[in-house]
Amino acid sequence: MDFHLQFPITPSVEKMNYSQSSLFIGSCFAENIGDTMQQFKFKTIVNPHGILYNPLSIAVALRRYMKSDFVTESELFFANDCWNSWEHHSRFSNPDQQNCLLEINKNISDAHVSLKNAEWLFITFGSAFVYRKNNKLVSNCHKQPQKEFLKQLLNPSEIIDAYTSLMMELKKFNPKLKIVFTISPVRYVRDGVVENNLSKARLIDAVHQLKNDAAFYFPAYELVIDDLRDYRFYKEDMVHPNEQAVKYVFDKFRNSFFDESTDSLFERINEILLAKKHKPFNADSTSHKKFKNNFLQRIQSIQTQHPFLDLRAEQTYFS
Repeated sequence: MDFHLQFPITPSVEKMNYSQSSLFIGSCFAENIGDTMQQFKFKTIVNPHGILYNPLSIAVALRRYMKSDFVTESELFFANDCWNSWEHHSRFSNPDQQNCLLEINKNISDAHVSLKNAEWLFITFGSAFVYRKNNKLVSNCHKQPQKEFLKQLLNPSEIIDAYTSLMMELKKFNPKLKIVFTISPVRYVRDGVVENNLSKARLIDAVHQLKNDAAFYFPAYELVIDDLRDYRFYKEDMVHPNEQAVKYVFDKFRNSFFDESTDSLFERINEILLAKKHKPFNADSTSHKKFKNNFLQRIQSIQTQHPFLDLRAEQTYFS
């Protein structure tokens, strides 16, 4: 007996491989999948602005990357004993203004290079709610009083209009770029349960109208909400998918986007990463030395076949 609703996911016509690079941007769920890609040695950059939730803020960030449009001192503000950017996540906040700018602009510079060379751009929308302060879009409120901000729920048409032009700019900037849209399964209950569902519906409506030959949709939202559909797949806050749920979605993602050779290499790297976690009873034993030498040879074989992979940490560990 099957105790959950599984639904078929059409495999992507376009396939990923380890020689390609990618950029993940958007909500914290983009970080879950992007971090897994990095863990398994894909050339991936994740959220150069930090976590972003709404489509318009993501568009602002992507335009900065394309133009190498650096943030200036006048765009920062001081609060909570730190310098902050309204466009960036609080992980960039810093007591020193120059250090704040340095970290922000280094990420913009790195993202410009990554986006110019990437084959894949993964965009995860989290919420259709946007905030504005003095008519300016705000990506992160940095725990400032809510009365200072105007909150607005975007219409699908506003998202579609914004991304129709953005996708044309991205295609001109990097003609080989393929875009994959996802909707975050994280529930933003602070907006209200009913309001969260309305927000997600507008995001889903918009991305399905944005799909084309170079822009795809992956149903991460549906996999958690309709397939897993159980609070045991959530963290204690009951809104964020747990590690088991993230792995389930990633496995579906892998089945959809990896070609056969990529999947085979993924498994070889997985074996090495699992072996690295092995805790020997006796690190000086002959058997453990053989174990380490075996995996060192595997790493060297992979590096010979795929010299662009970075396995230096694993090679050092098993040496």
